[in-house]
Amino acid sequence: MQSLPCYEGEFLRVTLDRAVDPAGYEIKRLIVHHHGSAVILPVDSQGRILLVRQYRLAARKYLWELPAGRIDSGERPLEAAKRELAEETGFRAGEWSRIASFYPSPGFLSEKMHVYVARGLEAGESDCEGDEHITSKWFTLETLAGLIEKGRIEDGKTLVGVMAWQSFSAKAAKKGRRNGHARNGNGTAR
Repeated sequence: MQSLPCYEGEFLRVTLDRAVDPAGYEIKRLIVHHHGSAVILPVDSQGRILLVRQYRLAARKYLWELPAGRIDSGERPLEAAKRELAEETGFRAGEWSRIASFYPSPGFLSEKMHVYVARGLEAGESDCEGDEHITSKWFTLETLAGLIEKGRIEDGKTLVGVMAWQSFSAKAAKKGRRNGHARNGNGTAR
């Protein structure tokens, strides 16, 4: 593989890469290299999910999305998730579970996103970066599913996170029914 530098920035770099894939075909692509991101799905004691709303310049509009942020050099994904949750929402969580990891656009982007569920939340003060103006709101899983069906949630990491949580919650409820226990939407016994 050959990699030629094109751009180096604060948290990403771009290279022109040439390689031969396993089938023997030559590939030439501009690749955006990124350390990765941590995505947080905060769930409160009532099973509600916290989303943040902010203006996204590339989309040219405000989007509702799960709190998230880049993984700094040398930082582990869970460490980044804890930092980002506190910075964007002020919350800290006592319980963390990874529910998904995915590449949002592997055709040109090396970024891998790691989705964590955060439970056992304790409120605190947020500490957003200077160019972040964030508001937040709690949603039920059913409300979010409806917003997704209507195309009102357009952020990819939020779609993946909510759908993964929906699947996880359904499996937990099914397991609870098999064991003779009723479960609520956050996977805990009622």
